[in-house]
Amino acid sequence: MASVRFPGDNGEDNNEQGGDIGEVSSNVSKPTQRQRWATTRAPGAGGIKKRVSIIDRFHKRADMRDEKRKSTNTSTSANSGPETPQEGPNRRIYFSIPIPESERDEDGHLRITYPRNKIRTAKYTALTFVPYNIWLQFHNIANIYFLFVIILNFFPIFGANNPGLNAVPLIVIIVVTAIKDAIEDWGRTVSDNQVNNSPVYRLVEWNNVNSTEENIDLWRRIKKASTRGLIASYKWLTSQFKKKEQGGDDEGQRRGSFMSTADPRASIYTQRNSIVPEDTVIPMTDVPSPQPEAREDWPMMNNPDNKYLSPTSANRQSVVEPTPDKKHGTVLDMSKQTPGKARFKREQWKSLQVGDFVRLYNEDPIPADIVILSTSDPDGACYIETKGLDGETNLKVRQALHCGRQVKHARDCEKAEFVIESEAPHANLYTYNGAVRWDQRDPSFPEAPRKEMVEPISINNILLRGCTLKSTEWVLGVVLFTGGESKIMLNSGATPAKRPRMAKALNWNVIYNFFILFLMCLVAGIVNGIAWAAPNKSLDYFDFGSYGGTPPVTGIVTFWTAVILFQNLVPISLYISLEIVRTIQAVFIHSDLYMYYERLGLYCVPKSWNISDDVGQVEYIFSDKTGTLTQNVMEFKKCTVNGVAYGEAYTEAQIGMRRREGADADAEAAVARQQIAADAVQMLGLLRGIHDNPYLHDDQLTFIAPKFVADLGGKSGARQKHCTEDFMLALALCHTVITEHTPGDPPQIEFKAQSPDEAALVSTARDCGFTVLGRAGDDLLLNIMGEERTYTVLNTLEFNSSRKRMSAIIRMPDGTIRLFCKGADSIIYSRLARGKQQELRRQTAEHLEEFAREGLRTLCVADRLLSEDEYNTWAREHDIAAAAITDREEKLEKVSSEIEQELMLIGGTAIEDRLQDGVPDTIQLLADAGIKLWVLTGDKVETAINIGFSCNLLNNTMELIVLNIAETEYQQASDELDKHLQTFGLTGSDEELLAARADHTPPDPTHAVVVDGETLKLMLSDDLKQKFLLLCKQCKAVLCCRVSPAQKAAVVNMVKNGLNIMALSIGDGANDVAMIQEADVGVGIAGEEGRQAVMSSDYAIGQFRYLQRLLLVHGRWSYRRLGECTANFFYKNLVWTFALFWYCIYNDFDCSYLFDYTYIVLVNLAFTSLPVIFMGIFDQDVDDKVSLAVPQLYMRGIERKEWSQLKFWMYMADGMYQSIICFFMPYLLFAPANFVNESGRNVNDRARIGILVASCAVIASNLYIMMNTYRWDWFTSLINAISCLLIFLWTGIYTSFTSSGQFYHSAAEIYGSLSYWVVLLMTVVICLLPRFTYNSIQKVFFPLDVDIIREQVTLGKFKYLDAIEDPPLPPKEGSPKPAAPSDESTTSSEIVKPVQPTIKQDTAILDEERPFYAPSVAPTSNTHNPRSQNGSNGTNYTASLDQYPRPQSVDYVRRSHDRTRHSFDRSRPSFEQSNDFTSAAMLSRVESSQTPHQKHEDPFRTPDDPPVHNVI
Repeated sequence: MASVRFPGDNGEDNNEQGGDIGEVSSNVSKPTQRQRWATTRAPGAGGIKKRVSIIDRFHKRADMRDEKRKSTNTSTSANSGPETPQEGPNRRIYFSIPIPESERDEDGHLRITYPRNKIRTAKYTALTFVPYNIWLQFHNIANIYFLFVIILNFFPIFGANNPGLNAVPLIVIIVVTAIKDAIEDWGRTVSDNQVNNSPVYRLVEWNNVNSTEENIDLWRRIKKASTRGLIASYKWLTSQFKKKEQGGDDEGQRRGSFMSTADPRASIYTQRNSIVPEDTVIPMTDVPSPQPEAREDWPMMNNPDNKYLSPTSANRQSVVEPTPDKKHGTVLDMSKQTPGKARFKREQWKSLQVGDFVRLYNEDPIPADIVILSTSDPDGACYIETKGLDGETNLKVRQALHCGRQVKHARDCEKAEFVIESEAPHANLYTYNGAVRWDQRDPSFPEAPRKEMVEPISINNILLRGCTLKSTEWVLGVVLFTGGESKIMLNSGATPAKRPRMAKALNWNVIYNFFILFLMCLVAGIVNGIAWAAPNKSLDYFDFGSYGGTPPVTGIVTFWTAVILFQNLVPISLYISLEIVRTIQAVFIHSDLYMYYERLGLYCVPKSWNISDDVGQVEYIFSDKTGTLTQNVMEFKKCTVNGVAYGEAYTEAQIGMRRREGADADAEAAVARQQIAADAVQMLGLLRGIHDNPYLHDDQLTFIAPKFVADLGGKSGARQKHCTEDFMLALALCHTVITEHTPGDPPQIEFKAQSPDEAALVSTARDCGFTVLGRAGDDLLLNIMGEERTYTVLNTLEFNSSRKRMSAIIRMPDGTIRLFCKGADSIIYSRLARGKQQELRRQTAEHLEEFAREGLRTLCVADRLLSEDEYNTWAREHDIAAAAITDREEKLEKVSSEIEQELMLIGGTAIEDRLQDGVPDTIQLLADAGIKLWVLTGDKVETAINIGFSCNLLNNTMELIVLNIAETEYQQASDELDKHLQTFGLTGSDEELLAARADHTPPDPTHAVVVDGETLKLMLSDDLKQKFLLLCKQCKAVLCCRVSPAQKAAVVNMVKNGLNIMALSIGDGANDVAMIQEADVGVGIAGEEGRQAVMSSDYAIGQFRYLQRLLLVHGRWSYRRLGECTANFFYKNLVWTFALFWYCIYNDFDCSYLFDYTYIVLVNLAFTSLPVIFMGIFDQDVDDKVSLAVPQLYMRGIERKEWSQLKFWMYMADGMYQSIICFFMPYLLFAPANFVNESGRNVNDRARIGILVASCAVIASNLYIMMNTYRWDWFTSLINAISCLLIFLWTGIYTSFTSSGQFYHSAAEIYGSLSYWVVLLMTVVICLLPRFTYNSIQKVFFPLDVDIIREQVTLGKFKYLDAIEDPPLPPKEGSPKPAAPSDESTTSSEIVKPVQPTIKQDTAILDEERPFYAPSVAPTSNTHNPRSQNGSNGTNYTASLDQYPRPQSVDYVRRSHDRTRHSFDRSRPSFEQSNDFTSAAMLSRVESSQTPHQKHEDPFRTPDDPPVHNVI
């Protein structure tokens, strides 16, 4: 298991107060007197030892100090794993201390320079855009080729008529592509500027010795001057226009930006009434933050008539004079003489430098990695939200350094003298090792020698960029890492320039065409050279001599002339056409109203326009959990107290199971909604009857249980009443939440917790009359049924990943001491008093197992009565352990475990983390399409598993392979992989990997892998990576938990490159940026966790459910369209070019033109471009509803069958055949015949035959494209007809003018000949006959999946889809809501899904591995469906297509826990048995953790129970 570093792991006892700081009251309650555990993850013992080495160095002899400072290679890194690469040497940051000469170079400059805090994700600037964009575009080999051809055209020797005209296509391509790139990059630039110009309060008029001199090179000066000039010009032009429009009203010209109009930060904590202008220098001489925001609906804070205000709502008393901390010391030297000019001024993020003092306020984002010196809390605590880093919205506690807690004002910053020695920046979010060193002066004897002191700095003392300050008035700190060295930026990586896979493959096809072109030109040069060298040829009599003078030179000239003649073989118009197609596809995606998220007013935003075809080939999706699959909203649903279950709910997991059983979901939903509404009204009436709770809000009630309220009132007797009260009291006392009061009538209390579960538990206690009002020092204030009571918190032993429990030791109002403990059920059961409460344990275990099968997160609650002597003895041991510097975690865990024994069970809770709308059905739909989903989350294992069951990613019959191996146990990891691979008959060989790369069929849903972050480090090692990948390839689902952003990217890279697949990553937080950029397609969800993921993504959507349309509709369409469009482009160019080549056979390959030159220019510009472009834009094999109804059609994209080398060569062969027909049919007919018109003139000369050949090639090409188009409508037919007629129109117009030269009147002559029309008709028919025959045979005898579906559409089997709005838009804000909004269920696609498969169960399970719960119902016809999904791209979909559509998912509310169970009653594999997750595992045999293990016959074991694979 991962070791855990405790907050405050700095060598001192966190319980000690830092100096004589008076307590101040606030509306923000402050948990004190506790060890704040598990706020970070530690690397292990190695990191602690290295950190201790820093401390030891500071206590060496003074005469060694200079020598130590010269060392720059000392390692203080947290660990040496792949996640913590050393980015450079260790560093020292000096504050009010001169930098030693040893750290300067010979010129006096600092040896170490720090990066700016300005970040840039954009690729271009205004100055570099044109050259850099052109440079990138000419990385395209085709662009280089056409530039070369244009250069050749400028030499008359090669026979080009109009070089400027030849340059037009390339110029158009470059300009259009540049405009597209500029629009894309402008969005990134705007986002960067918003971040870099965000406000922060920075100490000014103070010398930061760490900042380097302003050394701006010439290039940066030019860029800055250019930028300033552009901005000034823009503003001047804007102001001039506005003056004209508004009559010169200058006052209205000011731009309303955040920086210019925002008032100072609002806060409700203080009563400061001054408003600080934005540009005013702020003398921070008092603690409070700027004044509160005025709200009409809030009473004033000093309103004495507000009876609902918190008991802690008195005004803050600012600390007037700090006193030094006698125990810990302080960096503040009060005797130091300073100018006193330092002030905190509002500046921009980009101006921050390493070593700056900054002051942050509540709700401020963190601008850089900052070491905390002091906070508004006298205990030095502050609270942050880390959802931008790890995706979690629960609050984390961070501690100020003990030595810095007296630094509160600007003048204190001037008097502070200290040095921070820091490790090099690295990407690990969970570790940091450093130390602060200062010389302590004795305030009583200022002249006495100073004492050198040191305090370690851990990650618990750091605020990381990307986090947000919460529930803390202010924080003062110093900047440690800036810009690219901050941890969030080290995890994000550079913004990659993604290219679609087809574009990469297209380069090879272009190379093939280059090779063909080279052979054609080589043949032309050789033959023409030989022709000039041969004696007695007609050339000698009719030509004035060759261009080259000699045959060899003539051949060389002819070679380059042929390059110009046959240039269209390499299709430059293909690139511009594909850019147009991809751009319009992006517009279609953006305009899709079915992907419009009304709550945020957000359409799907394609941020990268050129990878829409990649979206149609995705085989693996890597998804974040929190905020991506879930709403990150915990709701208390059910509980069990004293053996009685309470609560009415019907979860998403149950909904999915009922659907697979074929139940009538609509009927059940109607009954459920009526029942939940009635129960909610009844419960609210009972609650109001017991106590008129002012903090109870009807619309926030999630726990619907009228029976519970009745028992709380004594309906079931005094015993049950006492138990329910104890249960609610335990929920109200055993937590670490902080409260925020919103005054009003009625008032509101908001709970901020480190875990959303805690907030849900405390909120339910509030709803039931047990309201947490706040904290006053160590006292916890509760309002219980209208009576205010005070409970003293003696100790809080917080939750962490290894303990899986948290406890609070409380002194009750009657003076007794009670320990309340809540945690994973198996952990609590192992600590219950032996031999007691047997029947209660059995009943509670049954209820908890049932709750777990419903997809709910379960916890057990227990308590213990402590004597004074027992507590005092334990407290002394606890204080000793808390003060330890080394092995503090182990010592605290041991001491805590000693008192968390002999517990008495109170009950259990069940909480639902609600999924986003439509997640289960979207996941099922994607699975039906053959797409595999991996969940990569920073959350704990049990959380991810519960969500897996809720969203139907996991099911009851899957065998879970849980890999939880210590990072040092390499051999054990290898053995476990080998063991599990043997289950599938694999060994992990290279041959098996090659076979896996070729196999795209989804695995059978029989197994799932769950792996922890520490174990994942082992699995990603070079030796184990291949075996781990092959194991995961055989599993239906993979959940990677507790993973860092870098690990997420590493997993995506492993699968993407290892299996050679198309990967899509989706997330919503900054912690997902790395994997979004690593994937082929990155999708960002614009939700609750900021816009970092959206900024770095390729597509931005509002909800996870929109993936189904993005992939199965737009992605599939785009891939198929572009595949067909590209193949037809190569085909039509080859038809045209080889027609010229065949003509060269009869003129000694002198490269004269068969066609008029205007034909060559216009063929790809007008005659044949529109049909193939519009095919790529509008073609549809089936419409969007059928695409969602039959997701298996997506498999062709996964298998990459719409564009392949075979398809390319088939279309090239088609083009070769048609070019032969188009040239030789007219030529062989006209050569022996004498076709003359009525005037006697012959029409078989070069120009006239050129018209016939060109007409045949153009019409055959356009009709060929029409044959390959699925969707024939009036628009497609019109475009094709216009393109065919354009050649006739142009020929008629152009030849009417004498400027056409020899072409004059050709149209009238050739179009007036019957022979022209006869030959044209015959040639076109012969050209198209082979393709028509092939298509007919293929669709009749060898139909593809889509051919069968199209036939069924024609037969009317999908008529029912016409009546379905798929999917419905989100409800508008003004629309009525259901009676129980907390039970709103998922919105799914109303599309048919194939019957779900069932999974074989292995009955080989040992008795001692059996959990303790009620006997399960054996599988029946109602719970066990035959397997019907083969997971392949087969064509037999009739069974699934004949079903009726499945309606939108709706809410169900379970009437009570004893309702008839469905398929979810089959016993789920209890992987939690040894890992202590959520199910009631081993509860019948786990009397205590010290009880000897005994085997026994389990009477509740069933033969169908699957085995469990567990690795510790």
